[in-house]
Amino acid sequence: MLLYIHIPFCDSKCSYCAFNSYVDKFSLREAYMNALLIQLEAEILRFNVSRDNPIETVFIGGGTPSTVEASLYRPIFEMIDPYLTKGAEITSEANPNSATRTWLEGMFELGVNRLSFGVQSFNNEKLKLLGRAHHTQHALEAIRTAAAIGYRHLSIDLIYGVQGDTRALLKADLDQAFTLPIDHISLYALTIEEETAFEKTPEIAEEELELTRWIFREITTKGYEQYEISNFGKYRSRHNLGYWEYKEYIGLGAGAVGFLKENRLYPSKDVEYYISHPLQIHEERIETAAAKSEKLFLGFRSCVGVDEEELNKNQKLQAELLMREGMLQHREGRYFNTDFLLADEIALRVEGF
Repeated sequence: MLLYIHIPFCDSKCSYCAFNSYVDKFSLREAYMNALLIQLEAEILRFNVSRDNPIETVFIGGGTPSTVEASLYRPIFEMIDPYLTKGAEITSEANPNSATRTWLEGMFELGVNRLSFGVQSFNNEKLKLLGRAHHTQHALEAIRTAAAIGYRHLSIDLIYGVQGDTRALLKADLDQAFTLPIDHISLYALTIEEETAFEKTPEIAEEELELTRWIFREITTKGYEQYEISNFGKYRSRHNLGYWEYKEYIGLGAGAVGFLKENRLYPSKDVEYYISHPLQIHEERIETAAAKSEKLFLGFRSCVGVDEEELNKNQKLQAELLMREGMLQHREGRYFNTDFLLADEIALRVEGF
């Protein structure tokens, strides 16, 4: 059982961001956190959360969780405390400019043991182009402060495939990252989403396959295992793995998504409406074929792989053909992808039979 908590508040809107986040609703923070508590109490019952069916991981995402003071999270942590597994992974995202020492210490005291910093780049000009609110020095100071406080696991996000990216610029980003006390890197190619500032300038995204493969090699040669197309770690995020393993998860907050049995659960995306109606959840049934397709795409883009029992006879024959081509491996009843950049192609070839 996983728990995701969505915080929709941001100190700035990045040019590429299509997430449910707002820069003009800070006055609603306390009311929003109270609404989360109301929904959480109901979800504990809906998901039959108990000591026998505990919460294994928590992920606080956004938006920007570090724009909400740590004290406002305390009631949520108090409510989930009886249901957490021993040693539960508890992650929060944070922006370098708003992750102050006070906030970092407060979240650590509550039990957060993993942080994911939205760094994106250590190049100030690139940060400006992406619409980020922080500077390189903010990132360096926040990460080092978090390590000094005692956080066991630290991750950073980096973006590549941006107009103007060069091997030299990206190498400088990676070299700087490798000097920091981190054990995880999430690496994302810039994608142009609808209703973002970059929608009008799609040429800003310039991903080159050769450069992508080079970046992957640079990271893995430093001991960061690629365990999903965008995730590299000396430590594997258990929350990430839970999604790819198709575990059930509670989705708390405006714009979050939950998953229970054959259903997806959607609270309202509108922050004001969510605050007034935190228990109004739209349910959507996942058809068997759609669930199978999701398992194929998630499994082949990650180290989770695909259970052979998910495949029909013809799909197994296709998987065997892909094995002969060196694109899949078979171990202990599961098929594994040997090249995550081909994940979608492999999933489509297997699914088509």
